[in-house]
Amino acid sequence: MTGLVYKSTGSWYTVKTELGETYECRIKGKFRLKGIKSTNPIAVGDYVDFELETDNNQVSGVIHNIHDRSNYIVRKSVNLSKQTHIIAANIDQVFLMITINNPPTLTSFIDRFLVTAHAYSIKTVLLFNKMDTYDEETLNEMKFLAHIYRKIGYECIGVSATTGKNVDKVKALMHNKVSMFSGHSGVGKSTLVNTIEPSLNIKTKEISTQHSQGQHTTTFAEMFDLSFGAKIIDTPGIKGFGVVDMDKEEIGDYFPEIFKLKQDCKFNNCLHLHEPDCAVKQALDHDGIAASRYRSYLQIVEGEDAHYRTDTWE
Repeated sequence: MTGLVYKSTGSWYTVKTELGETYECRIKGKFRLKGIKSTNPIAVGDYVDFELETDNNQVSGVIHNIHDRSNYIVRKSVNLSKQTHIIAANIDQVFLMITINNPPTLTSFIDRFLVTAHAYSIKTVLLFNKMDTYDEETLNEMKFLAHIYRKIGYECIGVSATTGKNVDKVKALMHNKVSMFSGHSGVGKSTLVNTIEPSLNIKTKEISTQHSQGQHTTTFAEMFDLSFGAKIIDTPGIKGFGVVDMDKEEIGDYFPEIFKLKQDCKFNNCLHLHEPDCAVKQALDHDGIAASRYRSYLQIVEGEDAHYRTDTWE
């Protein structure tokens, strides 16, 4: 039988067939030995082949094959720095939810996420949430950030899960697609998803006032079918986002504005650090590239993964 993985709890996977039947499945041990350097060989969004077995009158499935993925998105495992965790697979687009404050989303986090999504060929739309709570200063900060990302080709939408502002615009983008919602804990992912599809009733929690951080409500990624012909993958809140398995020379290719300029650099292998006649550095001096974006690029190139959670942002 073939099905789509809707939920993973580490050792068991909820798999749904084309006929709409759902089975709890596990994997054969050999999957863990195939050289996949991830803590989870199978992810939500994977298509798998499985066989049914009965044990004590309980029917379950054993997964024996994973279909090739069109893409997937990974992050570093929290405790195992050399391993990765596949968040989800076969995604049409990801909505990265951003809040200016309550909690603050740092540009270093946004840029690392965009670099990773770009590297794995996943379209990203930036959603600036909690618009209904912004004062004039916060609104100006949001507009400034949105301007930076629109300029380099990313779609940016200001939304409010509470008032419903621009929710229809988001729904229109989701039609007939598999969409993933991601971002820090507390940015309002669950609230927005519940506004898009009230019948889902995904759990939400208040922001922790002590640390201005969200409290984790989603423990594992999970896929849901929506009433208007869309699928969503709800993911756990992500505190940090380390970039995985990239050579220094290729990192600039995942910053569209740097990639665009690199042909004008004097040296083909220019890393845009201290080299002479660097088109990227020249653009930076003339506000052709945002300082925050260049700073994020430097941090990734210089491997400052240990510090990215505490970076200040402008």
